[in-house]
Amino acid sequence: MLKTSLTALALALALTACKPAPQQATVVTADKAVAAASASAVQQAPWWDDAVFYQIWPRSFYDTSGDGHGDFNGMTAKLPYLQELGIDAIWLTPMFEAPSYHGYDFTEFYQVESDYGSMAEFEAFIQAADAKGMKVILDLVINHISREHEWFSKSAEGVAPYKDYFVWRKDLPAKGEGWGHAWDTNDNPEAVWHYDERRGEYYYAAFGATQPDLNLEHPDVVAEMKKMAKFWLDKGVAGFRLDAVRFVMESGPDGQADLPETIDYWRDFNAYVKSINPEAYLVGEAWVDIPVAAKYWGNGEGLDQGFDFEVGYKIIGQLQQDAGNSAQFGTISGTQSGELHPLQENLQRRLDSSAPLAFFTPFLTNHDQERVPFQLTGDRATVLQKSKLAAAMLFSSPGTKYIYYGEEIGLTQAQSGHDVYKRAPMLWSTDSQGGFTQAPLSWVEQKELFTIAFDNWWPDFLQQQLAQGGNTVAEQQSQPDSLWRLYQFLIAQKKQRPELTLAGSYQVTEPAAGLLQIDRELNGSKTRFVLNLSAEQQAISNLLSNELTASWAFDLQDNQLSAYGLLVLQSN
Repeated sequence: MLKTSLTALALALALTACKPAPQQATVVTADKAVAAASASAVQQAPWWDDAVFYQIWPRSFYDTSGDGHGDFNGMTAKLPYLQELGIDAIWLTPMFEAPSYHGYDFTEFYQVESDYGSMAEFEAFIQAADAKGMKVILDLVINHISREHEWFSKSAEGVAPYKDYFVWRKDLPAKGEGWGHAWDTNDNPEAVWHYDERRGEYYYAAFGATQPDLNLEHPDVVAEMKKMAKFWLDKGVAGFRLDAVRFVMESGPDGQADLPETIDYWRDFNAYVKSINPEAYLVGEAWVDIPVAAKYWGNGEGLDQGFDFEVGYKIIGQLQQDAGNSAQFGTISGTQSGELHPLQENLQRRLDSSAPLAFFTPFLTNHDQERVPFQLTGDRATVLQKSKLAAAMLFSSPGTKYIYYGEEIGLTQAQSGHDVYKRAPMLWSTDSQGGFTQAPLSWVEQKELFTIAFDNWWPDFLQQQLAQGGNTVAEQQSQPDSLWRLYQFLIAQKKQRPELTLAGSYQVTEPAAGLLQIDRELNGSKTRFVLNLSAEQQAISNLLSNELTASWAFDLQDNQLSAYGLLVLQSN
């Protein structure tokens, strides 16, 4: 039993639990295999180990110009918000000039997206973030660029030296040869080979006709990618999230992904980036099972980190058995041995891979995936409770964390289908447009941005979200037991508790049906997460200990953990 009445404790925690203690020094190691390394080695751990990143879709974060588009000044204005949440670093999705709303098809390597502001405003944002101790990484797309880029026009016209800057062939491959999307088993050459009338040939574009793949075996193209990286590093960015890292080389229908030449490319790119800034950071999007993703570590010479796509599927699968968030631009097998709990097996797969544990970055969802609450069933209150459990499972797992903007308030989406639903404006307050913009129309209502027509879904969705109550930042910041407060608490604990670093042990058990217990420990310092995954309250007296004190216990009363409730116990 706890030393104090749990009912009284819960009341006290309502006032204190969610206020992070002053930040303490964090013990960081690369992985369990080197947990016993010397203190000097620990001190040399890179800055991104055990960091918390926040992914921003700039167009949807905060608009200060009144045009309905989020902008650089808006991100600067919200830096105190991110600081209060506890964020260490920011990932900006593409912010270079591009013809699309999403920006994954650059037309300029050295200009910012004009919808977001000027270069001076971008530089001011970088400087302001640095002043608050936050690093910024940019989304860098090296695999492909826009069909509207001048390089492609010159290549299509056969102008030297651009003629071979892309991958061309004279004839469309025949069906049966195996050409198709690199992340699928289809046999559809038209999906990746596209005809250009100017040249009279077909060009390779893994992600669609508007985004032709670059020929990254051409020395001029390789050099330009390095030049681009240096340009932005010199602006003060801390590194890059690298898009579609699996697909930069293609050697044929059986060689469209994960080639040895692709790993070599990233080794070379990383070596160059580190020559510019030894502390620059590269994290890759390899949407694939852990053993394949681990290849991009390149025996310590490749990428610094790669996203663990598997863990999000495992976490949401604990809360929603029929969750089916497909691998839109990747291949996740979803295999489960059954010998270990899915979360324990996820960690074991990381440990058993060819990369160290520090390589993998756990996250729930990103801009290409359905938002967490949209995947969960139940009324809004139940969905928010389940979202808390998802956050707890994420932060109990070792590794650098990524949070997709709005995840900390349970931001959901109107429907599935177009990607815009996953990327809608942030809800800051109950003011007009959710406090996102003063404009009468937010960007999601500006139909000229989209290549397909669809109904204006935003006003009804926004009204529904605001009418429910409790769905905005302002509302959740005023509630001690809100999802936002839990994220703030979990981030603070990650910084303060040595057992929540990479070096801490990790053990998942199921004490009873519907109950999940996750224990982290390092050198006698302990944290225990108790999660009720069921719709019924559960007795948890046997999970309590005189050695552990409740630090989050809003869902606990008289030793009963409420439906979809969370309890966090920690040693003193």
